[in-house]
Amino acid sequence: MKMPNSQTMHMHTALLAACIVGTTAHAAENSRGGNYPDHPVRLVVPAPSGGSVDVMARLLARQLEAQLGQTIVVDNRGGANGIIGIDIVSKAPPDGYTLLSTASVFAINPAMYRKLPYNTEKDFVPIANFANGPGYIFVAHPSVPATTLKELVALAREKPLRYGTAGIGNGQHLVGELLNMTAGIQLQHVPYKGGGPAFNAVVGGEVHVHFAAAITALAHVKANRLRALGFTGKTRLPALPEVPTFSEAGYPGFVYQTGWHAWFAPARTPDAIIERMHSEIRRALNTPQLRDSFLAVGSEPVSDTRAEFAKTLREDIKRYAEIIRAAKIELQ
Repeated sequence: MKMPNSQTMHMHTALLAACIVGTTAHAAENSRGGNYPDHPVRLVVPAPSGGSVDVMARLLARQLEAQLGQTIVVDNRGGANGIIGIDIVSKAPPDGYTLLSTASVFAINPAMYRKLPYNTEKDFVPIANFANGPGYIFVAHPSVPATTLKELVALAREKPLRYGTAGIGNGQHLVGELLNMTAGIQLQHVPYKGGGPAFNAVVGGEVHVHFAAAITALAHVKANRLRALGFTGKTRLPALPEVPTFSEAGYPGFVYQTGWHAWFAPARTPDAIIERMHSEIRRALNTPQLRDSFLAVGSEPVSDTRAEFAKTLREDIKRYAEIIRAAKIELQ
């Protein structure tokens, strides 16, 4: 067997050393965020397409693609109140190339489920919140003989009515149970596999009423395919100024905002990558086109610092737990 001479061995050693140095340099550069992203980013949306979580994620992703010069591939993984998609990201490599775009259900699930396949506070790092929903539009199918919130409550005392939601334990479920408690009625909860299917259910008359995100409901309300009975925000929705808040409609103090939309990364993702994406999101929110797109669908652009959003997340996890206990919602 022919043995390699010393010159050949030296060349192989030098080549291996160069590869190691190159790989190490690339990793070091990525850890500083300098080359990031240098290939497409996968954005997991833990909801079906067509709902507010999906639409908001795509609006931001398109703007970031223009800024970053890289494709952001939206991967819808709905089901189990977002748990399926959230879990995928918790187990992804912490390299910045698999991210999560979700909403306040992320902070609801820890109190709603006895056991999750991930740790909400330990397995993720917040990147940025980018929009807040001021409230839900409470809509009814046109076949429902009620034109006001009070008439709907009176009808619910006479006959069983169904309300559809994006799943057990999400914001739509919580606000529905709060209405049941406040008004002394018992709307029947019908959970669907995401906001899109739940909204389609009220449009198709499968359920009587629905707490809809403005982003999905506005066009249908204006086209008289759905009737708006009230708005759960603190003030009236500018896009529907004729629709009263719940407080104005006879239930003072009844306010339920739909909460934030935000991006997260797996824990241990280099801080430089998190900071790069955070700064790009804040830059995106300063573009008139994106801000106008958010406002047009009833969402308010926000650009909190990372510390501010981390504090909001901790507070929301506690707040939703208190609502679930007060509403006596059965844990899953």
